[in-house]
Parts: sequence; C-alpha cells; structure tokens
Amino acid sequence: MAKSKIQFQKGYSLFEFLKDYGTEAQCENALFTWRFPNGFVCPECANKTCCRLRRRPRVWQCNHCRHQMSLTGNTIFANTKLPLTKWFLAMHLLSQTKTGLSAMELKRQLGVKYDTAWMLKHKLLQAMKESDDKQPISGIIQLDDVYWGGERRGGKRGRGAAGKTPFVAAVALNKEGHPIKMRMTVVDGFKTKSVADWAKRHIASGSAVISDGLACFKAVKEANCEHLGVVTRGNLDWLDHPAFNWVNTMIGNVKNSLRGSCHKLGAKHLPREGANKFLI
Repeated sequence: MAKSKIQFQKGYSLFEFLKDYGTEAQCENALFTWRFPNGFVCPECANKTCCRLRRRPRVWQCNHCRHQMSLTGNTIFANTKLPLTKWFLAMHLLSQTKTGLSAMELKRQLGVKYDTAWMLKHKLLQAMKESDDKQPISGIIQLDDVYWGGERRGGKRGRGAAGKTPFVAAVALNKEGHPIKMRMTVVDGFKTKSVADWAKRHIASGSAVISDGLACFKAVKEANCEHLGVVTRGNLDWLDHPAFNWVNTMIGNVKNSLRGSCHKLGAKHLPREGANKFLI
C-alpha cells in the first residue's frame, strides 16, 4: 500500500521549533521582525533608529522623538504577563497537531494553570479564524452543508434538526486537484440569502463551485462564481463521489478532532474550534 503524501509530508518538528524560538530573546526578535519587516520606522516621526529600554521589558524608544512603543502593543500578546516562549509554543502545538489539542493537554505541555491554557487556546484560535476570514478562497471549490451539535432524542434528524449548528464547508483545489485552502463557517441556515452572503464574503469572484443538489447553493452565482450541482443518490455512495472527496475528508477529520479534544462544546465556541482544526 502506497504511503500517504499528506501524512508523510515534511513538518516542523518540536526540536526545530525550540531551536528557532526556544528563548525569550529569540521570540522578541521574531516579533520585532514581524512588526517591522523593512526595519524600524517610528509611527510618530518616521525616524528609522531606536533603542531598547532596559528597565521596561519589550519597550522600544525612537532615538529622535523619544516616542516609546510596546513590542506587544496592539497584538494578541498585549498586556500579557506570560513569557513569549509560552505563547509561541502554544501556537506551535495548536497549529501542528492533526488530532486536536484540548486546553487540559495544553496546560500540561506549557506548565500553566487550566484557565491560562484555555485563554491561550481560544485567543489563538480566534486570531487564526479572523486572519483566515480576511482571505477569500478561490479556484475550484468543493462545497457541502454540515451540522454539528448535541443530539436530541425523538426529534428530527439530519438537515433542519433542532439543536444543530449549520456550517458551510468548502475546500479550494489547485489545477492538479490538490487541496490548498479550506473554510468552515457558521451560517444562520441553508437559505438562498444566507449562502449568497457567505459566498460574497468568502469566495473570490470567478471561482468554480461544485456542490450537491441542495438548491440554496446555486446562490454562489450571486458572487460571480460558476456553479455545478451534482445530484447524488439518497445513500452513502455520495461520500466516495470524486466531486466531494476532499470536502468530505475535511469534514470527517474536523469531527474526529473535535470528538478527540472536546468532551463538551458549546455552540458559541464552534466557529473557532471547528473552523481552525485543519487550516491548510
């Protein structure tokens, strides 16, 4: 049996990560470079030289106008009392795991209190979600509807079931048919207007969208996208249909990851938990 190229692709090992970001100085230097990719420029006077204040950690001062700037100000690290090494390690652990990472496990890995680990996880996942939402996906896109939530006995099952949160799941493919980006977004229901609004925000104009026969998905045309509806039979054969192979794989992986890392998950946390499990 051939090896999976995805599972055996080269990753970023913990050893490599600690070599690059294992000290506070390395993390601060990296953050400085990210904030000033072309070198320091004072936001007040545009001077290009600065110095670091020894008695005030993470504060830099312009050599010309003396304007002081916190290295972590206006970032996700603002006002934090935690070492940057713990923040960076949390980012690495959350982004590298393929099976999900609970706040309890993050607590053990970082050596912090549970409340701290919970805060770190949700801040980072929210930042990932907001960053991802700013960039529309494009190209060939596989689209499907997903429901997630607690089971209720005696009620309706499947689409429209009470207590379920509806998601739009989308995977963008390159010309070779390989996945390059995914999006999993909560919507207020699978109605024409909801799907049209979602498409205008999350899909680039000119993309080609493939979905099942759910009528509301035709609304992607309002976002200037081509649409191909593939009508499948009413059994599980559609799960193996080549038109939906990657989106079905993504949905299955996300659900398995959520079950593995979350014993209970409230609806308000679903957008960031579900949408950031497998950012490609």
